[in-house]
Amino acid sequence: MTISSTFIKSVQDIMRQDAGVDGDAQRISQLTWLLFLKIFDDQETELELMRDAYRSPLPERLRWRNWAADPEGITGDELLAFVNADLFPSLKALNADPQRNARGFVAREVFSDAYNYMKSGQLLRQVINRINEIDFNNRADRHLFNDLYERILKDLQSAGNAGEFYTPRAVTQFMVDQVNPRLGERILDPACGTGGFLACALEHLKTQRRSVEDDVVVQNAINGVEKKQLPHLLCVTNMMLHGIEVPSLIRHDNTLARPLADYGTRDMVDVILTNPPFGGTEEPGIEGNFPADVRTRETADLFLVLIIELLRHNGRAAVVLPDGTLFGEGVKTRIKEKLLTECNLHTIVRLPNGVFAPYTGIKTNLLFFTKGTPTREVWYYEHPYPTGYKSYSKTKPIRIEEFATEKAWWGSETDGFASRVENEFAWKVDIATLRTSGYNLDQKNPHKADEISHDPDELLAQYQRLTSEAQALRDQLKGILANALEGQA
Repeated sequence: MTISSTFIKSVQDIMRQDAGVDGDAQRISQLTWLLFLKIFDDQETELELMRDAYRSPLPERLRWRNWAADPEGITGDELLAFVNADLFPSLKALNADPQRNARGFVAREVFSDAYNYMKSGQLLRQVINRINEIDFNNRADRHLFNDLYERILKDLQSAGNAGEFYTPRAVTQFMVDQVNPRLGERILDPACGTGGFLACALEHLKTQRRSVEDDVVVQNAINGVEKKQLPHLLCVTNMMLHGIEVPSLIRHDNTLARPLADYGTRDMVDVILTNPPFGGTEEPGIEGNFPADVRTRETADLFLVLIIELLRHNGRAAVVLPDGTLFGEGVKTRIKEKLLTECNLHTIVRLPNGVFAPYTGIKTNLLFFTKGTPTREVWYYEHPYPTGYKSYSKTKPIRIEEFATEKAWWGSETDGFASRVENEFAWKVDIATLRTSGYNLDQKNPHKADEISHDPDELLAQYQRLTSEAQALRDQLKGILANALEGQA
């Protein structure tokens, strides 16, 4: 067992004794706000050494070092009273704005919806003392923190419907590698979850640094928005672990709640990397923020419209979308027409079943597009299972090595991907064919015989598609009959 899993297990064992903590999600939330404050304080120790003028945005009594660091410090009812009646209310009410007090703003945002679940001050002290064993400023311990974070994510995956916040590391890495964010570009994930894409993009940018000034550029490159409290807290903590001193650009908000017309030039970005929630619907009224011709309550579709809007000219995006968006009709057709007209959708990588197991068996796709020129043809690449695999699972996840064939085939957008050739996994479809098909992007691999699927999710998707087609035919027939009857009248 690794040090990180031993640590997590020992903390969980302590929390399980507490009457106030119910289930994995609450345990993870409890541990994460404690880790956040510990990392925040360790960062401040480093900042105080590096900058003579540094002053903490937190009142002295709220700093980790002054209430938590001493293993023989306050405990029991005194500790509980401090956390519930002082620490939380004071952090939630911090007078801080992103410009003048960015670190204080981050702390306030993180605690805006956070909650202390523990009811035993003695047990809370035990958890705090375990956390104090790790020093964020120690190189080996910093690696441990990163391991801890990954372990927390894995636990989060098991805590109910948390799959919506998590994209497999291999998929994230492949998307970042192919979009290739560059130093000086502004990067956004409008549904950032726990920050997987942003962390990966950060590491990608760090390899391009050549000077101290480049560090500042990297610090300000990453933008994210997450509407749920726990993943937002995890994302902010993740950014701090990856060296972002002030993750004030990770906002706790719903990107879709802002009217599309309110976005301007200064909101635009160079790169968008995201896996928007799919299969869900937005609360009533959200669709009113979008133009009438693309209004829908389906989350993934609204995000696609938003992404097109927020990309600068020549901006690049990689987006995870379900099959339903590809073959859907009605509003989905108009959104796809907008995408193909305003952007060059140059590549769709079709992923097989099980990539997002166990949360969903829905087939997913990686869409790569650049804004500014219309699509002339779409290249498809069907990602195969590794030899001997029939599906992916939690114990057999997709691996980055599997994308080596796509990477070798990819080519360069600067020459229009001239080096690409069709093979048993790759084919292209021109815009005329897509237009004729009603912008159906669910184009089958012409090099493979039709396979009969017995997968329930796939069968359900087929059933929904056939039902939709049947309804369209019924409506068409009604129209013909209505016109015929009017002609007889």
